Amino acid sequence: MAGQRPQQEVSAWRPRIPGVVEVFHAHFTEYAYPMHVHEAWTLLIVDDGAVRYDLDRHEHGTPHDTVTLLPPHIPHNGAPATPHGFRKRVVYLDDTRLAEDLIGPAVDGPDLRDPVLRRRVAQLHTALAHAGDELEAESRLTLISDRLTTLLRPRPTPVPTRPDPVLARSLRELLDEHITDGLTLDQAAALVHAHPAHLVRAFSTAYGIAPHQYLNSRRVDRARRLLLDGLPPTTVASATGFFDQSHLTRHFRKLVGVTPGRYAGENRRRRDGPTP
Repeated sequence: MAGQRPQQEVSAWRPRIPGVVEVFHAHFTEYAYPMHVHEAWTLLIVDDGAVRYDLDRHEHGTPHDTVTLLPPHIPHNGAPATPHGFRKRVVYLDDTRLAEDLIGPAVDGPDLRDPVLRRRVAQLHTALAHAGDELEAESRLTLISDRLTTLLRPRPTPVPTRPDPVLARSLRELLDEHITDGLTLDQAAALVHAHPAHLVRAFSTAYGIAPHQYLNSRRVDRARRLLLDGLPPTTVASATGFFDQSHLTRHFRKLVGVTPGRYAGENRRRRDGPTP
């Protein structure tokens, strides 16, 4: 339509995740970035459209099935590659997540076609969008950093993941002790003296469930009991370690199939009998 303004939608925030400088989601139809640099690593996925950009005097593109990693301090630009623009999600990471010696390989090959990595980055953004899911976000980011390192610095012979049931049990015991107050992945790794990525893999291999899924399921179990005791969902949320009632509702519905209010309402109906 003549006279229609270019569409620009932007949201940005800083989650409470070590190593994450910023999360940036944007939809641009005509806006083009000039040449610029970032102090942080730029981990980018495009959900719709495509971006054309120059990095180190070489032209690149970002179709929606790739993950793009732009290293710090290297000039780059960016512009829509289609008339409809692009929709992107970005995580900016500091140097605690990715080593400096990966800058060269990232300059040589910034666009990574790896379905596992692409899926993990999308899952990371889902976790980053919700307060209270910090353990999930930290776990996913740890595995993403590890996979990026492997892709950019491949080993001659891949080292297979070995089961470590003792380490997995140690983490489970820690999670059981911190159901309500929670703990970060870095805290857990320091307490059991293990690398965070190895800790997540050891737990998932031993129990068939990720640490954050285990913690949330334990919290939902407690929430079910408290709801059946007659406590309101707002009280139950704080008593079981959820950030707020909406955080409880999201995970409760995912695991039980109904909202906490409906779950508790059915219990009241059976307890009190039909209304005369």
